[in-house]
Amino acid sequence: MNAPIPTQTPVTVLTGFLGSGKTTLLNRILSEQHGKKYAVIVNEFGEVGIDNDLIVNADEEIFEMNNGCICCTVRGDLIRILEGLMKRADKFDGIIVETTGLADPAPVAQTFFVDEDVRSRTKLDAIVTVVDAKHMLGEIDTAPEVLEQLAFADLVVINKTDSVNLEELAAVEARIRKVNPMAAIEHAERCDSALDKVLGRDAFNLKRVLEVEPDFLTEDHAHDHDEEIGSLSLVSDTALDERMFSTRIRQVTQTFGTEILRMKGIIAFKDDPERFVVQGVHMLLEGDYQRPWKADEQRQSRLVFIGRDLPEQVLRDGFKQCQA
Repeated sequence: MNAPIPTQTPVTVLTGFLGSGKTTLLNRILSEQHGKKYAVIVNEFGEVGIDNDLIVNADEEIFEMNNGCICCTVRGDLIRILEGLMKRADKFDGIIVETTGLADPAPVAQTFFVDEDVRSRTKLDAIVTVVDAKHMLGEIDTAPEVLEQLAFADLVVINKTDSVNLEELAAVEARIRKVNPMAAIEHAERCDSALDKVLGRDAFNLKRVLEVEPDFLTEDHAHDHDEEIGSLSLVSDTALDERMFSTRIRQVTQTFGTEILRMKGIIAFKDDPERFVVQGVHMLLEGDYQRPWKADEQRQSRLVFIGRDLPEQVLRDGFKQCQA
């Protein structure tokens, strides 16, 4: 008799620059009556993500909070904390990892790919980045962390929208799109986004990722170059050779992985009835078949890279060589 496959607990990584409002969002998740319990891992105790008075006993890593949520503060390695949480996984519905305002979310995201035990028991649901509508444009020019946080985001919550006019808000949204055309965007005042728009997005689920076809994957949006971080979209109406694509994409991620922050794509392989979905974080790569191509659907391959100083010609040439 086979052993039962353990249930994977969804994990939301909550990030955002200093003062963006992610603490407000986290406190809402912990205090609102939504019928779910969340374990919270705070990236750094010195910059406590939850108000100090909410943490009833800082000596304990895990404890029940007044609203029925569980909270734990990181004292050591993230993997160790996650493994501890998994021993009591039946006590909560999901995990939230709050990074510090100056953190690059990549190492946190990579944890859920690299460690086999963590990978089998948890699944990265989404990276949610909170930005301050009033100050984001200025912060991007002075704080590289803001660009990193935007580049990795599956969802960007533009907070404090009541502090800007419509023209300023449009400029903020345009800059976010320039850095990360793949992210969903929510507007909020005091982080009042509906929690079902923030949690349980399933953005890292290969069966669902890119199910809602993003309109940015067109020839018209072939390349956006930011001062530090930009995106490159590649499109092919010719089916790709599966072996060649597998070889090339691995070469690219191994060679340029430190520059490639995020990568997502839908691929049409020659003589294959199913759509293949691929995504990556730095040098980590994942791919799986999503669903059969529909009869009225154009079998088009589309691949998007977000990164720093992307080797545009190398990526274009490699993609072209994969055409069957």
